[in-house]
Amino acid sequence: MPQHKILLDESEMPTRWYNLVADLPSPPPPPLHPGTHEPVGPEAFEALFPMALIEQEVTTERWVDIPEAVLDVYRLWRPSPLYRAHNLEKALGTPAKIYYKYEGVSPAGSHKPNTAVPQAYYNAQAGVKKLTTETGAGQWGTALAFACALFDLTCEVWQVGASYDQKPYRRMMIEAFGAVVHRSPSALTEAGRAILADRPDHPGSLGIAISEAVEVAAPDPEVRYALGSVLNHVLLHQTIIGEEALLQLAKVGDTPDVIVGCTGGGSNFAGLAFPFLREKLAGRNDAVIRAVEPSSCPSLTRGVYAYDFGDTAGLTPLMKMHTLGHDFVPDPIHSGGLRYHGMAPLISHVYELGLMEAISVQQTEAFAAGLQFARSEGILPAPEPTHALAACIREALECKESGQEKVILTALCGHGHFDLAAYDSYLSGRMTDEEVSPERFRDALATVPAM
Repeated sequence: MPQHKILLDESEMPTRWYNLVADLPSPPPPPLHPGTHEPVGPEAFEALFPMALIEQEVTTERWVDIPEAVLDVYRLWRPSPLYRAHNLEKALGTPAKIYYKYEGVSPAGSHKPNTAVPQAYYNAQAGVKKLTTETGAGQWGTALAFACALFDLTCEVWQVGASYDQKPYRRMMIEAFGAVVHRSPSALTEAGRAILADRPDHPGSLGIAISEAVEVAAPDPEVRYALGSVLNHVLLHQTIIGEEALLQLAKVGDTPDVIVGCTGGGSNFAGLAFPFLREKLAGRNDAVIRAVEPSSCPSLTRGVYAYDFGDTAGLTPLMKMHTLGHDFVPDPIHSGGLRYHGMAPLISHVYELGLMEAISVQQTEAFAAGLQFARSEGILPAPEPTHALAACIREALECKESGQEKVILTALCGHGHFDLAAYDSYLSGRMTDEEVSPERFRDALATVPAM
């Protein structure tokens, strides 16, 4: 009988996170002070993060030990399963093997607790009492609320307005874990009030929500900010996904030819791909590594590689990344977790080095792939990984045409149980593909700081 599920024992769970910076041919560009344009040191982040996370942000060490208290929480759902998608392969008639690492088994239903738990732990160790954050689709807000509850921290979440309106059950789940949730932009911050004054019905963006959360955290010594993607320490925590997948594929004697991940800020993609990129750099595989982003927010494929702010109000240091401009407000697509104006600086650097490729996918193709996957494999995916699934299906059908027996690996980073309204929009024919005009990109890119 075919083997559908490849498992690891608890004793086989990795106990270290992997830092790709140690193995790259050149280091990523440093963050800069927005006024002087000089590289900033750890002090630039002290108002937002505890020193343990700042050290992880800048470390060049290859491995970082996972604290035992974090491993204890991880064991609630980790190691997560790796599945072989036999039924999808059969439906497509492809000779390719399709594997997916399923992160929807976590308490939050996504990969986000992989970083939420250590971030809450390190903040609690530093004596922090409260964390603020942004969330798009709500998966990050759910994960941080869960983690804060475990470590006795208060949690306050600004949720992007469009997702707040579209996904009420995500908000309810965040509140069930004990956090307070605000629709962003809100009247609670200067950043939010300024935007609402210009447009009271503003749909919000992750950049705006970040500005609001940072504004509340920065002046209070007992409050810190937690970010769900983009920064190096967040990507670092997610590498447990790829480290487990390496061990699981070894059990069945397979090595991926193509690795596919959806990208918004980039943490899910990095978590899967970076350990395999290490192996590729060492000559142990030759996989194509492919990022897949939404066509309505395509930072890698249509953005510029430049220093820009991570938030809309310009409260953060400048980071060199592929950006659409910090003022860019994406269309309110259903994949709320992919609606970020910039790509993680480390992923952007990897892309510039030519070590990976990127494509964009329209949301109707993504949802069609999500439904085909659900009807074959029995898991309804979150909207975000449907983009990666669409790319996997494209690759598998190309294998069908060419007769190549490739091994395709992707990360199914979460389930779509709270995204049924989005699927209803697709099934009813109300969902449309947003075409972003060159003028909108041009106008937003005009605000990228001149260097």
